[in-house]
Amino acid sequence: MKPKLADNFGVYLRQEKNLSALTVKSYLSDIRDFLQFLSSQKRHVSEIDYPVVRGYLAALQRKSLARSTLARRVASLRVFFHYLYLKGNLTNFPLMSLRAPKLEKRIPSFLEEDEVARLLESAERKNFSGLRDRAALELLYGTGMRVAELVNLDLENVDLREEIVKIKGKRDKERIVPLGRWAMDALTQYLEERERKIQQGVKALFLNKSGTRLSDRAVRKRLSKYLELAGISKSASPHTLRHSFATHLINRGADLRSVQELLGHERISTTQIYTHISPKRLKEVYEKAHPRA
Repeated sequence: MKPKLADNFGVYLRQEKNLSALTVKSYLSDIRDFLQFLSSQKRHVSEIDYPVVRGYLAALQRKSLARSTLARRVASLRVFFHYLYLKGNLTNFPLMSLRAPKLEKRIPSFLEEDEVARLLESAERKNFSGLRDRAALELLYGTGMRVAELVNLDLENVDLREEIVKIKGKRDKERIVPLGRWAMDALTQYLEERERKIQQGVKALFLNKSGTRLSDRAVRKRLSKYLELAGISKSASPHTLRHSFATHLINRGADLRSVQELLGHERISTTQIYTHISPKRLKEVYEKAHPRA
């Protein structure tokens, strides 16, 4: 990819599409790979057509790439070709009829309710880091927010009087999520200690030991520590708490549309992955309802 074209496309992804730095990096990597293929075929960007794209995808399939990787490549190409079309570099949009490979639907990983309770209790509220970590974990599970949304929270985003938190999600879309009593209690205790730690001019809700904004990497590291302390051997990340939040709500009767709003999903089809029933819940229903259980 020509440096100028790459720079301009990156600006488009960040400023007009409002994509994260990680997503932009992935898109640019995919497109560079495609343009290397284009160069090997001695074709110019303006000469991209449907047969060229099919040839590229066939070459990828011969590499035995995973379906998820192929689907991401198609998504990257869609965005790139649409960009070229908007800027007048292409006279048509060669991916209009192209379909990404169908992905297998996987049940998202989650923790059982008792496991979440053990995890949250493992953060002892004896000092600043313990109070902060307990509040952060309570917020992750209590609101279903993403870890990036958590660390980007400012103090002004939390309203303890109204018991709500204002979350800025993907593409800067804002949503308001209620705070449960456990999250409220943990936040109240943490905020008292936060005042002693904060550096002048810092607005961040969650602080590191230096008094500046906590990083998502630090949250992941702390979570790993508490999983070990809680004796939970499952592989889990902050996103697992988001999955657990949604799964537990639906298992307890929450309607799909409300969960969609709480998670900040644009499409309800994204939320539908949580309509699975956990093995524990299945067993409870079976033992209650089956005459030979």
